Amino acid sequence: MAGSEETLKKKLQDENEIAESHKTRTLTDKQNISKESLTYSEKIQDKGKEPPEPLWTTFADSVVKLRIDHSCSQIPITVHQMFKETVDKYGPLNAMASKKNGEWEKITFAEYYNLSLKAAKSFLKLGLERFHSVAILGFNSPEWFISAVGAIFAGGIVTGIYTTNSPEVCHYIAYDCKANIIVVENQKQLDKIMQIWSHLPCLKAVVLYNDSLPERHPNIYTMQEFMELGNEIPDATLNDIISSQKPNQCCVLVYTSGTTGKPKGAMLSHDNITWTAAHASRAGDMQPAEIQQETIVSYLPLSHIAAQIYDLWTGIKWGEQVYFAEPDALKGSLVNTLKEAQPTSHMGVPRVWEKIMEKLKDMCAQSGFMKKKMLSWAMSISLERNLSCSGSSDLKPFRTRLADYLVLAKIRSALGFSHCQKHFSGAAPLTTETLDFFLSLNIPLYQAYGMSETTGPHCMSGPYVYRRCSCGKAVPGCKVKLVNEDADGNGEICFWGRTVFMGYLNMEDKTKEAIDDDGWLHSGDLGRLDKDGFLYVTGRIKELIITAGGENVPPIPIEDEVKKELPIVSNAMLIGDQKKFLSILLTLKSTLDPDTSDPTDNLTEQAREFCQKIGSKATTVSEIVATRDQAVYQAIQEGIDRVNMKSTASVQHIQKWTVLERDFSISGGEFGPTMKLKRPAVLEKYKDEINSFYKE
Repeated sequence: MAGSEETLKKKLQDENEIAESHKTRTLTDKQNISKESLTYSEKIQDKGKEPPEPLWTTFADSVVKLRIDHSCSQIPITVHQMFKETVDKYGPLNAMASKKNGEWEKITFAEYYNLSLKAAKSFLKLGLERFHSVAILGFNSPEWFISAVGAIFAGGIVTGIYTTNSPEVCHYIAYDCKANIIVVENQKQLDKIMQIWSHLPCLKAVVLYNDSLPERHPNIYTMQEFMELGNEIPDATLNDIISSQKPNQCCVLVYTSGTTGKPKGAMLSHDNITWTAAHASRAGDMQPAEIQQETIVSYLPLSHIAAQIYDLWTGIKWGEQVYFAEPDALKGSLVNTLKEAQPTSHMGVPRVWEKIMEKLKDMCAQSGFMKKKMLSWAMSISLERNLSCSGSSDLKPFRTRLADYLVLAKIRSALGFSHCQKHFSGAAPLTTETLDFFLSLNIPLYQAYGMSETTGPHCMSGPYVYRRCSCGKAVPGCKVKLVNEDADGNGEICFWGRTVFMGYLNMEDKTKEAIDDDGWLHSGDLGRLDKDGFLYVTGRIKELIITAGGENVPPIPIEDEVKKELPIVSNAMLIGDQKKFLSILLTLKSTLDPDTSDPTDNLTEQAREFCQKIGSKATTVSEIVATRDQAVYQAIQEGIDRVNMKSTASVQHIQKWTVLERDFSISGGEFGPTMKLKRPAVLEKYKDEINSFYKE
């Protein structure tokens, strides 16, 4: 134990030294950065003029020039101004619902606003400094929302930290953002902070919101205690801070998950938040409460920009009612919340939609003959209709309506989607299989595309902007262009608009890499645009496989094709960078442990059905791998052969493959917090299996 504490202490000292190296800039350095972050046209202005505001910065207390032009000329506002407008319009409406002792407790927008003011005063009492952070480490809750808004009202910056982060990563983020206060959900998260507190010189207090304190500690407060701390702070003090805030100042920090190195803190301005909340959501057809109060369920990590902009900031802007799921939402309880909340709009990441699909396929596999026949009939009719016709539902032929009434509506009801008009997906591209499966249930999935650095969605699909397999068009007022296009029209996707972030905190080199001399943000993603302006994401530059022969191979289309051909395969990762040929790692579909959500050894019902069809009696992954089950391995090889036959060049052929003993997971390190594949981690973890492919 003593050894592990020493290791942690050494790591934290190293982190401190690295972080300090970022923060030794002088005022002259700051001025130099401001000069470098002007566009070319601004650099050649008369030298006698006052220098204009820069398009980017790496300092939390700096301002930037907003990307306002004739296409997005809306007046910039702060988060407080947005919330005040909401209270004036929607004050009596319910804003949040959370379960306490089995009952839904609701808070109106007027109460939400007043609680946020109260939290702001308490943060000031605890010593929150201007442009320092309040870090929040916990699952989605009213306390998360109130702490976030209160931090901004008090002149601070809200910084979310993933609950899955290690103490070392928590330290890196809390140190980098100068967290004065950390709000934690429970004892488990508090324990992480206790381990690192002595190495966080800016940290003044910790607030605990879902547990009681077993023993008293100085500077640790329960949420109830915290909310009363600022009662003596005069209204005038807080009002002065609020009125001094500007739309082009930083108010939110979103740390990238660090799949390719240290997490980077993307600084988002008030205008980034308020403009995106207003305009990206309307592009997806989210309605203002005076037309229809939208109801949504909050369950994805709020430290990720997709959930934060969708749940928190858009919720405030348009007066939405947000139901909070239970912390075990992704272990199975989400569907119960959906049934009770009856959302009008729902967002998931691809892996969430895939898991719903797999669960439904499992249930279908266990159904009787007639039920299977009915479901297959209804889904095939619905898919055919949705693929061939974009007309209104009023024109659907009788049998399509009958299939929906008899079968599909019941499935949507079982999922909690009876009232859901819009189903969104973001954070990564969806496979064609997933898109078509939900289309067959009359659930079109509207893909959104963006990144932390674009405050979430820069391109949106919706009921009126939809094309299968596309992530829609640039939000009105935003621009997208492709650079370095190849012969097929694929190029790097670049962004311009008021969604584009201020810069990476304390990372000048990384900011310069991301934003070019003309102010365009480079995504690192590959995509193509069709003649109507619909964007299709085709891969990621860093994930592009460059073989030993110098051929470029995008892995995702091949991986998706393998999963499509082989319903038993859960995850597939293509290998071949700097190699003579391509190989692939495969995992099989297995059930999840209901307590931990980790993959078990047992095959899913769908996977067992696949085995039975090809003559295998296997029921577990280990059985298949240990015996190299002849029927399963032959079926996999035949599936790989079919994929190879479809490829346009022999360099894209998969020559070797292996089945891993366990499916990918967050706890296994293969997935990040939003279920995105961490390719470098997989390469490292399975290097022995990969090396065996290429032994002479």
